[in-house]
Amino acid sequence: MPQVKATQLREKTLDELKTQEQTLREQIFKLRFQKATGQAESPQKIRLVRRELARVLTVIHEKTAGVSSPAAGRE
Repeated sequence: MPQVKATQLREKTLDELKTQEQTLREQIFKLRFQKATGQAESPQKIRLVRRELARVLTVIHEKTAGVSSPAAGRE
């Protein structure tokens, strides 16, 4: 699973981000279920998916709060 950058996520619409959020939540559930049953191929993948979900949620919160970009406030 390639890592998605926050800049790529900011280009998506809010509906696309919500869909991706739901997909990632389902993927985390499946990975945790596999880990519990001993069928996990890569335990590291849970961590990567959780981080990607955090990125998606961050961009969703930025869009709903009306923030243009996090670097804008640093000037």
